[in-house]
Amino acid sequence: AIQLRSPPAAMSLAQQKRDFMDFVDQMGYMPSIRSMVSKEERRLLLNVDDLRSFNRDLALALMRSPAEYLPAFEEALREIVTNHDPSFAKQGAANEFRIGVVGSFGAHHVSPRQLGSALLNSVVRVEGIVTKCSLVRPKVVMSKHWCPTTKQFTTKQYRDLTSLTGAATGSAYPTKDSDGNLLETEYGLCEYMDCQTVHLQEMPERAPPGQLPRSVEVILEADLVDSTKPGDRLHITGIHRALPSKANQSGTFKTLVLGNHVRLLTKHLGSAQFTEEDVRHIKEVSRRPDALPLLAESVAPSVFGHDFEKRALLLMLLGGTERNLANGTHLRGDINILMLGDPSTAKSQLLRAVMRTAPLAISTTGRGSSGVGLTAAVTSDEETGAKRLEAGGGGVAHRRG
Repeated sequence: AIQLRSPPAAMSLAQQKRDFMDFVDQMGYMPSIRSMVSKEERRLLLNVDDLRSFNRDLALALMRSPAEYLPAFEEALREIVTNHDPSFAKQGAANEFRIGVVGSFGAHHVSPRQLGSALLNSVVRVEGIVTKCSLVRPKVVMSKHWCPTTKQFTTKQYRDLTSLTGAATGSAYPTKDSDGNLLETEYGLCEYMDCQTVHLQEMPERAPPGQLPRSVEVILEADLVDSTKPGDRLHITGIHRALPSKANQSGTFKTLVLGNHVRLLTKHLGSAQFTEEDVRHIKEVSRRPDALPLLAESVAPSVFGHDFEKRALLLMLLGGTERNLANGTHLRGDINILMLGDPSTAKSQLLRAVMRTAPLAISTTGRGSSGVGLTAAVTSDEETGAKRLEAGGGGVAHRRG
């Protein structure tokens, strides 16, 4: 069970903003803010380790009660940007300046299986594989309406169940003002924000033996949309929230993660880091005349015999050389093999050895191959009916970068 410390007493909004501005000044974050503005970006990465060095209680409060502290920090960030570059701060919606949390999370660094009730409404870092991605859709943030009778504009702010700044307002546009006068919606003056839903699944190699990997739904907004695709392995930092569902009489709630930072792991996993000693040993083995038999014997050493099968698996692991011919034809360097044999002849053991050796590999069964496909499929969401892209076994395990 995860044991968490209780957060300190809540502070006022003004005190939270003052603490964040003091943190920016003392911990040297102004160059990062200037760089963010020069690149026309709207998300500042806040390292929670720096916040712990500045004020340990403030860091604990942010981790345990992000809904109270993140809006204050983001409002303070907007004030800092406004003082630095007023013209840039006036572009776009008022809530477009965001803060992404990075650093060491300790007990808050979990997999989808470990997302329990103890971490609700807390900042968490979840690691896994993206299996489904929805389409990017706009979400209304602010609408403007013109009243022909009074010759005045009316503005309405919108919040949904994932908002941190207040209760949900609903998405219906007003048709009359408080005096009953008709309103006309000026769609060109309304403000919208991109929104996307992805499903993050537990990494297969880290799932308990005999159990299916679990997944969690993650909501990405603004600049985080389209930052990942099915098959990517990543860390997502966000807030673990529980949302009420319609006609809920059982007392259970749907949980999801409101993402505020995405870090891809695929390239880090796909490119092995070799030391100088490893490189020296590799070169020594490459100069040996029996390099191929030696390496083939090292594949599944617990299985006796099957010399030709092991050589085939070794060549599949190493792969061939990609070629681009003069006429534009691209020849793939991937090697595929088909293993056929009687029962109990170590076929599965050999394939498991390959899966443990390859940096990116996943085992898929007949149902996994036919349900979604070995590559990918476009499916419909059961709740909203929206189209989404779902990765198959080949898409999840294929090398990237």
